[in-house]
Amino acid sequence: QVQLEESGGGLVQPGGSRLLSCTASENIFNFNEMAWYRQAPGKTRDLVASINVGGRTNYADSVKGRFTISRDGAEKTLYLQMGSLSPEDTANYYCYARILGRNFWGQGTQVTVSS
Repeated sequence: QVQLEESGGGLVQPGGSRLLSCTASENIFNFNEMAWYRQAPGKTRDLVASINVGGRTNYADSVKGRFTISRDGAEKTLYLQMGSLSPEDTANYYCYARILGRNFWGQGTQVTVSS
């Protein structure tokens, strides 16, 4: 069973930055795809950014130019560098991994953007 553990959430001031991490229980290059999703209260869980095994990235329009997804195979970690944060970015952020058609989720880490 794949385990994904997010960290890095917290309270951030508008305009600030935050780095989220997702550590996997196995080699992240085993995964066909990894991604970050987010879900605000009363809303659906939406894709923020993804990266496939070949390194191709994809971003939601709302975060393009502000967020960067990256990974470190040696650390078995996926990252989401977030910048120019606004209250609209407030959500629970989830790490996602897909391997051989099976989907895995972390427990989520809350990011609150507020002054």
